[in-house]
Amino acid sequence: MPTVLITGCSSGIGRALADAFRDAGHEVWATARKPEDVERLAAAGFTARPLDVNDPQALTRLAEELPTLDILINNAGYGAMGPLLDGGVDAMQRQFQTNVFALVGVTRALFPLLRRSRGLVVNIGSVSGVLVTPFAGAYCASKAAVHALTDALRLELAPFGVRVMEVQPGAIASQFASHAQHEAEQLLAPTSPWWPLREQIQARARASQDRPTPAASFAQGVLAATRRSPVPVLVRLGNGSTALPLLARVLPRRLLDWVLRKRFGLLRGL
Repeated sequence: MPTVLITGCSSGIGRALADAFRDAGHEVWATARKPEDVERLAAAGFTARPLDVNDPQALTRLAEELPTLDILINNAGYGAMGPLLDGGVDAMQRQFQTNVFALVGVTRALFPLLRRSRGLVVNIGSVSGVLVTPFAGAYCASKAAVHALTDALRLELAPFGVRVMEVQPGAIASQFASHAQHEAEQLLAPTSPWWPLREQIQARARASQDRPTPAASFAQGVLAATRRSPVPVLVRLGNGSTALPLLARVLPRRLLDWVLRKRFGLLRGL
């Protein structure tokens, strides 16, 4: 029975992935940060463990407890929304800590197990790393970094027989939008130069729920990709996952800028 470990399984994509892999016959180690989420995962029959992906000691304990590992799915992450300069360096550091640095930390901690099994690393990126939008600069940058790191890991782990795949979701039904909206509300204040555009900022936070693909369908797509031979380098799943990168590739930069500025109310002066 192959063993898969998934980070960020409290809800949405992570929980759907856990369900899909368990139903397909895998032993699923499902991790979450909050104790109540871990309890729910355990009650659902998973091998549930608490894990803050930013805690090196927790990663060491998990690596020592895992007997074997065939697939690692780096899913944990969140979306920092709001004007880039409002959040500043602090917001970017928090965003990169969870979405980027932790991905490397988790993979590094579990690499000996993956090397032993000649396993697979699956990094959950985003089409936002390809098509950058206003009011999501830190998030888009973090997912662009995930793309670059995945490319590097795929090359560097190849001699050990460890394969690496990136998944770039489009709009997937999850709690991402509500969390992103909360992040934007926490950041944006009446003193912000972008306060007059608060409705457009909220609209960007909600964009991931624009005709979203069910999380269960997304998870089945990821499962199917892990079973292909050879494993694909990049998989795009969900509404907008192919159209948005295509726009980024074919539209002239100035035209794309105009489209995005119009969409988010940035054509007029403030």
